[in-house]
Amino acid sequence: MKKISLMLVDDHEMVRLGLSSYLNMQEDLEVVAEAVDGLDGVRKAKQYTPDVILMDLVMDKMDGIASSKAILQDNPEMKILILTSFLDDEKIFPALEAGVKGYILKTSQAHEIAESVRKIAMGQDVISESVRVKIYEKQHAKPTLHDSLTAREVEVLKEIAKGLSNQEIGDTLFISLKTVKTHVSNILAKLQVEDRTQAAIYAIKHKIA
Repeated sequence: MKKISLMLVDDHEMVRLGLSSYLNMQEDLEVVAEAVDGLDGVRKAKQYTPDVILMDLVMDKMDGIASSKAILQDNPEMKILILTSFLDDEKIFPALEAGVKGYILKTSQAHEIAESVRKIAMGQDVISESVRVKIYEKQHAKPTLHDSLTAREVEVLKEIAKGLSNQEIGDTLFISLKTVKTHVSNILAKLQVEDRTQAAIYAIKHKIA
């Protein structure tokens, strides 16, 4: 029986040791490589071409999302399973958009991780229940007024919430005073507020600041 070859990418040695030990005990699984960070993972993915990569997210030199993108750019058929402690939107959605085949948490039982590896190897997508809840909430979330703000307008709004003047905002963001005034005007209109104070209150209330 051909074993499913695995590569572990995690900057915590004890995590790698525990995973490697358990996964190698499975008759159909074999850890063929370990990487200490995302950059190391990119190099070793090319060297070992494992069937499945278990990828951590927060690591030095290169995080798991950037590493996954680089690996998949080089080999779009590579199967990557995110194994992380993070359940934040800013981690989940960029990872899934990068093209990984699964996203599960390190709180999963060892046998659940092994079974997820098997499913990924067979071409199935594996998403933990808590992550599915996050995806559902995002898909069914009601749009807010600040959804219409551009990235630059969000930056300006954050500075407004800090109490900075238009000139100070311009100096901070390296944009002209005229451009700042245009952004402020757009922000007030989009948030349907009358002045900067109300805009600042909105930003704080919605945790934009």
